[in-house]
Amino acid sequence: MTDDEFAVYQSLSEETEDHRWAFGTGFTDPLEGIDPSVPDGVDARALADYCLMLGDDALIYSHRLQQWMTRLPELEEETALANIALDLLGQARMLLARASQAEGTLLAGGKGRDEDQLAFFRDEHEFRNVRLAEHLDADFAELTGRLLIFSAWRLALFGRLAASADPVLAAIAAKGVRELAYHRDYAAQWVIRLGDGTSLSRGKMRAALEAIWPLAGELFQPDPVTSALPGVACDVCCLLPSKLHDCNPSCNLHGDLRLAGLAERVRPADHHGGGVEHAAPALGRRHERHVCQAPDDRALAGQR
Repeated sequence: MTDDEFAVYQSLSEETEDHRWAFGTGFTDPLEGIDPSVPDGVDARALADYCLMLGDDALIYSHRLQQWMTRLPELEEETALANIALDLLGQARMLLARASQAEGTLLAGGKGRDEDQLAFFRDEHEFRNVRLAEHLDADFAELTGRLLIFSAWRLALFGRLAASADPVLAAIAAKGVRELAYHRDYAAQWVIRLGDGTSLSRGKMRAALEAIWPLAGELFQPDPVTSALPGVACDVCCLLPSKLHDCNPSCNLHGDLRLAGLAERVRPADHHGGGVEHAAPALGRRHERHVCQAPDDRALAGQR
């Protein structure tokens, strides 16, 4: 880790006297006091777009998890998923703030759109999240199966981004690795528990993964933004779908749940920039954040 990367990481990891908020979810700028400059030779526009992509993934996924609050099978799971949602919201704040900094270097005033403007005042077609992040879970099995795939992919991605040539992005990723490792392990325990349980729970878990797995193809599609940031962004092509289960050796999706053959049915999709089809009503205006379709209580029947 270079001196610049260590300085940024140390700033992001400092303790705060306000313990009411999860990291990155308070009211101040999450990158306040950090050098906003873009490293020499790095395309500032591409960096802003890349951070926006990663930030939108976390923002939309966090919102999806928040929709499950008061609807989960046990209070313990409610607390765990609330914390995961807060972790992702914190990641979203830092990444959107970095996108704002990079955007600001391109403007005469030196200031880009702030994180609130990026989060709440874009039209749905301007969001660049992967479709897996916005998927509406039918039941608890889909919730945990989707979380496992997303967190395993994002953990592998952030592990590589921790060595990014942009010290701010590298520090954000290094901190995110610790959070994502917990997200992955939490989801993996539930996938294994349901998959190794009764015939009913096993059937639900298999159906959940069969529904979710076709969305995984988009996670590994190359895009022009990443190509414009050599040494800064991570080439997702190196994170092969067939190796996704390697991110957690204790949970072999293809083996334990006999999902061999699903990899061939991965649906190709437009990587980032496709909009937020399901979440659009929640993102159009600041005061309409909670009108997005919530999980049907009937979907939880049999899970309580």
